[in-house]
Amino acid sequence: MTQILIIDDDPAIQILLKRTLHNQGYEVTIASNGEEGLEQAQQLRPALVICDWIMPRMNGLEVCRQIKATPALSTTMFILLTSLGSVGDRVKGLDAGADDFICKPIEIAELQARVRSGLRLHELSRDLQHQKHLLEMELAEAAEYVRSILPDQMTEPPVTIDSRFIPSRQLGGDGFDYYWLDSEHLAIYLLDTAGHGLRAALPTLSVLNLLRSRTLPNINYYQPSDVLRGLNQTFQMTARNDKYFTIWYGVYNRTKRKLVYASAGHPPAVLFSGKPLSSGDVQLLKTTGLPVGMLLEAEYVDDSCDVSESSSLYIFSDGIYEIHQPDGNIWGLDSFVKLLGECRVESLCNLNSILQGVEALNPKDFFDDDLSLLEVNFE
Repeated sequence: MTQILIIDDDPAIQILLKRTLHNQGYEVTIASNGEEGLEQAQQLRPALVICDWIMPRMNGLEVCRQIKATPALSTTMFILLTSLGSVGDRVKGLDAGADDFICKPIEIAELQARVRSGLRLHELSRDLQHQKHLLEMELAEAAEYVRSILPDQMTEPPVTIDSRFIPSRQLGGDGFDYYWLDSEHLAIYLLDTAGHGLRAALPTLSVLNLLRSRTLPNINYYQPSDVLRGLNQTFQMTARNDKYFTIWYGVYNRTKRKLVYASAGHPPAVLFSGKPLSSGDVQLLKTTGLPVGMLLEAEYVDDSCDVSESSSLYIFSDGIYEIHQPDGNIWGLDSFVKLLGECRVESLCNLNSILQGVEALNPKDFFDDDLSLLEVNFE
C-alpha cells in the first residue's frame, strides 16, 4: 500500500487529510511537528509527504530541505500545505525543493488530484532511478571487461612494464597494450577515444583486438607511423560514428636500444634517461599528427631516440593531468612531469606513489576521465 506522511500541527487538518486519503486507499501516517516528521520520513521512506508550511520550531521549508537532502528519500514527492499564495512565497517553496502546493482552505478534489499527480511522479522517479542503477551496473561490468583484456605486468628483463587503469564514474575510451613483435622488438601503445560510455569503449576494444591480431592489411607493425596510417584509414569518423581517438605507439629494439615512435594527437610519452639521480634528464616524446579518424588525408611521421641503461618511460592518457583545481585552473602536463621527476629523484618512482601524488591533487573522490598510466623500465 502506498505510504503518505502528513506533517501538520493542526489536529483538524490531520483528521481531514488522514480520513480523505485513507478512503482513497492510501496508508497514512501523522506527525505533529517537523522534527517528528523527519524521523518518520527516514523510517518509513514514504512515497509522498504533505507538510504544513507554518509550524513552530521547524517550519515546512526546513523540513523540505532536509528531506530533499537525504539520499534515501530522493524519490519522495513533497507537497507544501500553505495559506501563503504570493508568487514570492511559491518561489521560496520551490527553491527549498517542494514539488507542489496545496492552498488552504483545502479543496478535496484538488487534494486528491495533486496527490495522484505526486504519486505518478514518484513512480516515474523510482523507475528512472532503477534504470540509472542498471545502467551504472552495466557500465561497471563493461569497465571490468576492459580491465580484464588489458595486458598483465611484464616482469621479465630486459624490459619490465607496470600499468594502471582507473575508469571514471562513466566508462571511457582508454586502452593500451604491449607485446613482443619478435624476440628483438617490443610494441607499446596507449589510446584514448573521445567521449564516455559504451560509444567510446567499443571503438577502443576494436582497436585493441585489431592491433593484437595484426589484421590491418598492408601494414608494417614495426613502423609506428604506418600503423597510425592504417588505423586512420580504418576508423574514419562518419555521420553514424563521430568518434575519434588519440594514440601513442612505439616499437623498441632491444639490441640497438632504440625506440621508434609516432603519435596522433596524444600527450607525449616521458622518458627519463639513466639512473634516477636527477629529474633533468627527461625527454618528451611526441610527433605531429591529427587524432585518428578526423581526416582521411592526415599524415603521420616517425621519430626515434636512444634508450640508455636504467631508463624509464611513462605513457599515459590526459585524464591523469587534466584535473580541475578549486581555484578554477587545471593541473596540467607540466605539473605532472614535474611530479614524475620528483618521485624519481626521491627513488619513489613506482606507479602507486605516482598515483598517490595525483590523487592528493584531485579535489574529488573520483576522476572526471579515465586514467591510464604505463611505466616501462629498461635494464
